[in-house]
Amino acid sequence: MPMEDDFDDDLELTLAYIDDLDLCLISHEPSKKNSLIQAIGRENSIKILTRCPRYSYASVASLNKSFHDLIRSGEIYKERSKNKVVEHWVYFSCHMLKWEAFDPVGKKWMHLPLINSDPCFAFSDKESMGVGTDLLVLGKHVSGQAMYKYSLLSNSWSEGPTMNKPRCLFGSASLGTIAIFAGGVNANGKIMDTVESYDSESGAWETLPSLLKPRKMSSGVFMDDKFYVIGGCGGEDMKPLSCGEEYDPVAKTWRAIPDMWMGGGGGSMAPPLLAVVDNELYAADCEVMEVKKYDKNVKVWESIGRLPESADSMCGWGIAFRGCGDRVIIVGGRWAHGEYAHVDIYSWVLKEGPPQWTMIGRKKLDNFVYNCAIMGC
Repeated sequence: MPMEDDFDDDLELTLAYIDDLDLCLISHEPSKKNSLIQAIGRENSIKILTRCPRYSYASVASLNKSFHDLIRSGEIYKERSKNKVVEHWVYFSCHMLKWEAFDPVGKKWMHLPLINSDPCFAFSDKESMGVGTDLLVLGKHVSGQAMYKYSLLSNSWSEGPTMNKPRCLFGSASLGTIAIFAGGVNANGKIMDTVESYDSESGAWETLPSLLKPRKMSSGVFMDDKFYVIGGCGGEDMKPLSCGEEYDPVAKTWRAIPDMWMGGGGGSMAPPLLAVVDNELYAADCEVMEVKKYDKNVKVWESIGRLPESADSMCGWGIAFRGCGDRVIIVGGRWAHGEYAHVDIYSWVLKEGPPQWTMIGRKKLDNFVYNCAIMGC
C-alpha cells in the first residue's frame, strides 16, 4: 500500500511517543489532557495513527481520554478501512475456552480473555469467524445454539444473537464487516440449504436466498467479491459433492459450478482446507501433502508445491489453512512422545514465488487446533 512521504518522519515520532507513555504527562493543562497530538492537529494525528501497528493501540488508548475514545469507539478502524490500511491477525484455539492471537508481520502474541460460559458451551463443538473487529464463536448451550463475540475494541467477550435458523457444520467466510454462513445441519440432523449473513456493525442476522443444494461439511470463501461454498456432502445418499456454488451479493442469486472441488467431503474427512489470496483460490491436500491452485479460466486444480511436513493431520482435522493478507498461513500442532508439544505457524508469501514455508511462530500448547479465524482490520 503506498504511503505519503510527508508523514514518514511524523510516524517515527508518533511511535516513539507511544513507546514512552510518560510523555502524555508533560502537559498538565486540562485542555491538552484530552487532546491527540497537539503539534500536528487531530486530523493528522488520526492519519498517522491509522498506520501504527494494531499491537500498539492498547498503549495508545492508555495515553488520555481522547486517545482512549478514538481506539475504543472503533473510529480508528473505520479510518483504517477508509484508507485501505489492513492488518490480518491469526486467532486460534487449542482449548475449549482459551484463544490466542498472533500478528504474522510483527510476530506479536496476545492472550484473549477466557470465555465465561456454561459447561455445555465449553465442551460442545464450536465454529469461528473473524468479521470486522469481532471474533465470533458459535457453539451450544443446553437450550440450543449460542454465540459468543470477542470485541477487539473492548478486549472482552459477550453473548451475541444467534442465527435465525441455528445450525452447525456450515460453510462460511467474511468480507469486511459481513460474514455469510451457508448450509449445515440443524439440531434434528437435517441437512440445510439455509443461508444467512451477519453484519458486525449492526449485530444483525439476515436470511439470504437458499443454496441450490442442501449441504453440510462444506467450506466457504470470498473471491472477486462473490461468496463461494465448496465441497461437503448432501442428498439422500450423503455422497460427497464435487460441485460448488457462487453467490452474487449484488444480484442476490446463486450459480452452480460443476466439479469445483476435487475431493468431495463427508465421512471422516474435514471440510476442504481453502485459502484465498489476491483473489486466487488455494487448497491444502493433506492426503498427498500438496498445495493446489484453482485455475479459474479452465476450472481445474493444479499442484504447485508441497505442504510443510508438520501439516500432517488426521484427515484434514487439527490444522488450519487460511488466507492472511498477502500470504497463506498454516497453523498446526506437533507431536512429542505421544502428546502435542507445541503449535507451529507457517507462512508462505505468494509474491516470493512457489510455496516456500517459513515458520513464523511457535507456541507451547497441549492440544491440536480446534478453531482458527483471520481478523483483518
